[in-house]
Amino acid sequence: MGKKYFFVSKNPVTKKSVKKGGTMNKKMTAIIAAAILVTLGFGIAIGQHVCRINYKKKVHKISVAELDNGDHQLLIAGKPYFIKGVCYIPTPIGKGYDYDLWSDTTKPWLVDGKLMKDMGVNTVRFYFHSKNAELGREVIKEFYEKFGIRSALGHYLNFWDYPPPNYALPEVRARIRQGVIKMVNDYKDEPGILCWILGNENNYSFDRNVNAWTTDEIDLIEDPQEQRNAKARIYYKFVNDLAKEIKSIDSNHPVVIGNGELASIEIAGELCTDVDILGGIIYTGKTFGSFWKRLKRNFGKPAVMIEFGCDRYNAFTQKEDEDYQALFIKTQWQEIEKNSAGGTGEGNSLGGFVFEWNDEWWKYNEQYPGDWKVQNVEASWSNGSYYFDAKADSNMNEEWWGIVGLTNEGAGDIERRIPKKSYYILKDLWKKRR
Repeated sequence: MGKKYFFVSKNPVTKKSVKKGGTMNKKMTAIIAAAILVTLGFGIAIGQHVCRINYKKKVHKISVAELDNGDHQLLIAGKPYFIKGVCYIPTPIGKGYDYDLWSDTTKPWLVDGKLMKDMGVNTVRFYFHSKNAELGREVIKEFYEKFGIRSALGHYLNFWDYPPPNYALPEVRARIRQGVIKMVNDYKDEPGILCWILGNENNYSFDRNVNAWTTDEIDLIEDPQEQRNAKARIYYKFVNDLAKEIKSIDSNHPVVIGNGELASIEIAGELCTDVDILGGIIYTGKTFGSFWKRLKRNFGKPAVMIEFGCDRYNAFTQKEDEDYQALFIKTQWQEIEKNSAGGTGEGNSLGGFVFEWNDEWWKYNEQYPGDWKVQNVEASWSNGSYYFDAKADSNMNEEWWGIVGLTNEGAGDIERRIPKKSYYILKDLWKKRR
């Protein structure tokens, strides 16, 4: 028997509402029930589809929080996020400094992304961005949507232009500013973006003697330290002006200043009030020494190591040495984690990007393309902090820094990736930290 049903109608004579009753047979019941289910199902499906699209398109608020105890955390939509990152320049064998990742039709990031996801990587660092924003956004989007990996996007602030930039000149600053703001406008609405990184060891133009610049007024200063301080004030004020303008058009992503060590950090601390994070580039062996204490005392803001690591070629024994690379990277990461919020250190570490994802075979003879198909074993410079091969005249092998090696033997469209011991060490460490 069908279910009872009631409906209200109008009496055609009296125009009064009349409640009528009756029975609904099984066929009618089935038809109405099916219609309801189809409608509900369609609505649910549409709702799920809309939610899925909105999830992909939504740009979360990413910020730096200072906790009650003075520790710092990076937050995404209010939830803690610790950077487990790699520096990513997948230069193929036979290519060099002019390799353009963004237009590479072989899409190496689709192979690398799978390995990274399995390892526990949550962020990649790009040193520069594509001026073709459509191509650049596609790479960032695929990393994020396929593998859940975010991107830290960088701008060199023209540091490797020829001639090198003179940051004291208004026209130079204006040209750089135009490029930085274009980058932010081009990419700020891409959900996979984590942060902006401004510069990369650019402070060495006054803290050391790399791409040096000056002015007539600065040259008149007799004290060399005061000369460096004068340049530092010009540079750090410029970076802060950029950070301030970035925040006026993009309030969702923090600004990082890429700095080599901490030589002039007091001046940066005084002038870079709108910068959120220091991006540290440190190569001091197994430990970062007093970095975290000095940073807390003289800068007052947290850091992410935008470069740390160890090469895996032993210049003394003239052999590949995965064990020492893995040992150094393990202890470096443990120190990064120790100094994170809630750790036993200074509470000002937000994570790090290991340098680097894969070997680059062009770096020893960077101006000689004929040598880019060979992985050279000659070292380029010396660093006694990496003691395992410090007895060699030079011990830093630029073509052996990857935690993933490359080989073109039996390769397809791209070189076959060979994860090294350090890859598995970090995988183990990173899987423990969610």
